Amino acid sequence: MTYRLGCDVGGTFTDLLLINESTGETYRAKTPSTPQDQSIGVMTGIERICKDAGITPAEISEFMHGTTVATNAVLEGKGAVVGLIVTDGYKQVLQIARSFVPGGLAGWIIWNKPLPLALLENTCEVKERIGARGDVVRPINEESVREAVRKLKANKVQAITVSLMNAFANGDHEKKIRDIIKQEFPEVPVSLSHEVLPEMYEYERTLTAVANSYVRPTVSRYLKNLENTFTSRKMKAKYKVLRSDGGLMAFGNASDQPVALMMSGPAGGVAGALWVSRQSGFKNLLTFDMGGTSTDVALIENGEPQLRRETKVGDVTVRASSLDVRTVGAGGGSIARVPELTGALRVGPESAGAVPGPACYGKGGTEPAVTDANVVLGHLPPSLIGGEMKLDVAASRNACKKVGDALKISVETAAEGIVKIVNENMFGALRLVSIEQGYDPRDFALVAFGGAGPLHANALGKLSGSWPVIIPPGPGVLCAYGDATTRARNEASQTFVRRYSETSNKEVTAILKGLSKQAQDSLIKEGIPVKEQTVIWEVDLRYTGQGFSVPIGCKPDGFEKNGLAQAGKDFDAFHTRQFTFALDAEHEIVNLRAVVVGEYPNVKAIRVAKGGTDPKAAVVNANHEFWDEGKKYKAKIYDRAKLKAGNVVQGPAIVTEFDSTTVILADCMGTIDHVGCILITPKGMKPKAGMTAPSAGKAKAKAKAKAKAKPAAKAKAKSKKKR
Repeated sequence: MTYRLGCDVGGTFTDLLLINESTGETYRAKTPSTPQDQSIGVMTGIERICKDAGITPAEISEFMHGTTVATNAVLEGKGAVVGLIVTDGYKQVLQIARSFVPGGLAGWIIWNKPLPLALLENTCEVKERIGARGDVVRPINEESVREAVRKLKANKVQAITVSLMNAFANGDHEKKIRDIIKQEFPEVPVSLSHEVLPEMYEYERTLTAVANSYVRPTVSRYLKNLENTFTSRKMKAKYKVLRSDGGLMAFGNASDQPVALMMSGPAGGVAGALWVSRQSGFKNLLTFDMGGTSTDVALIENGEPQLRRETKVGDVTVRASSLDVRTVGAGGGSIARVPELTGALRVGPESAGAVPGPACYGKGGTEPAVTDANVVLGHLPPSLIGGEMKLDVAASRNACKKVGDALKISVETAAEGIVKIVNENMFGALRLVSIEQGYDPRDFALVAFGGAGPLHANALGKLSGSWPVIIPPGPGVLCAYGDATTRARNEASQTFVRRYSETSNKEVTAILKGLSKQAQDSLIKEGIPVKEQTVIWEVDLRYTGQGFSVPIGCKPDGFEKNGLAQAGKDFDAFHTRQFTFALDAEHEIVNLRAVVVGEYPNVKAIRVAKGGTDPKAAVVNANHEFWDEGKKYKAKIYDRAKLKAGNVVQGPAIVTEFDSTTVILADCMGTIDHVGCILITPKGMKPKAGMTAPSAGKAKAKAKAKAKAKPAAKAKAKSKKKR
């Protein structure tokens, strides 16, 4: 038997999921994270989950890891001291940056510009120059390079970035500088901009390469500690890390290119939602990951998550592919308040955190949190985690009473107001990835996970019109599931600025084939043969004169015949969906990219035993007090482990499990599918794979129109025949 282990390290907990590849059987574990050295918490979790499964760590064949090490290094400002070497005359490339200030009108008045990741005193110029087409305008002056390296060594930098003007077109000078650094300062890690991001725009390329250097020592040290710990436990698994774009990369590659891990944590949830939903037959999805302090959302179209060419962490935005995940400061710990100035209810972004936490945790918290509001409404049972964690209902009521007293309303009404406001905040995030990108959320199912996601998912489904709402098994550890079930990925890119009239399908095909081989070779080194790889091409397009470009996916087969024409049509369609119009202007290529992915792992999903529609065998409490839309109900509480495929849970109801709690509202129902997902829909709507509510309506309307059209078409045909 072989076992795959997915591990996701969060700020509070480390989640682990062990999968028996032969049977699909899974084991889950949660352990406290250890920020001082995350490898300690990871190993503690591995030992616990292996004990539950009755195996030793040595029997794990693959270890897939989602980590926030790179993210935290940037957010906390605890990265390396970076030295930067640039072309003579470009010393202030990071200080000049781009003319963009976050915030609303007059935001520039109050916005404090953050310090760049490489300080000006650690930035050195060298005498050289490469032309935009890759020609050598000015040969490199080696003495100026040695002076720069010696200065950086004296300044005790911990990593060096080399980013020369137009190095994307010719990286020879950057390579020569690296050779000199190895002679003068051999112990320092070096990042070359043309290897990190071989694309034009010197600021973005420099910032991305500097960010790579900034987190490189921290990430390398962490991965090395982890690997040493595994070796001491006789583990011989293949070790991989989740990239920001949802793919996997080997530990060695991750140590060299850690900038690709900046959004590793949130990517795991999207990957997990995609895998689980694929088992249930759904391809168009909105993902909804709600934790204690924040909520992450993303969109998946036709089985492919939306990607963006930028990764933003705090004030740092680097040019690296990542899943288009949007985050809002709304979670189970978000605190409600009524400011005296406005007298209006506000929720978040302040959070009660893990300590002291919501009032119901009994750890000293007194402020009303979203979790307390759910306790007051009966949306959370009096105990969690199989009875291990008792909730202080009285403390929650006292906390929410503060809001009720300030607004002169009942405790229950105040609690419902808190929940509705946080739901609207999270719906706002869903709008960012759907409506504002030209998508109708009613054409997507909603997948909810995270510790608090299933609590609010039904309400979010009603706000967005996204049906069914899918609650996967083990929603609290779904990020770890994503780590364990995703596939390897790599990409290679090149700037190639040409109008359509200046190039041809043949020329572009030749470049893309070269990039494909470059990306494939990296996966071959990770033990993935070419026959198990799939190649996808991307062409970054814009209209001539535009200031931004859009990556357009292309199929390699047939590209040499009409690939550019099809890419142009796809770009026009995207532009129309996004901005409601397309321009009658010539298309222009900016970058070319080859993306190579491995096969999905052969992991079987556990099929749930079949049962009838009545879920009475799973009822643990039939008289639980439950509030919904200002009305009090008697709701049933169900044990999810006892639910069977085909069971239909009528709302209002609560479904409990080890790591999360699902709420089904009064006017909805939840159907258990063959892999154990709860499919929540309005009462009377039967969920079917690949169907959402509006799609079903469109299908019926289309069928009626077709039925009406048949007699008319026949009559027309007869008339034509007579003539």
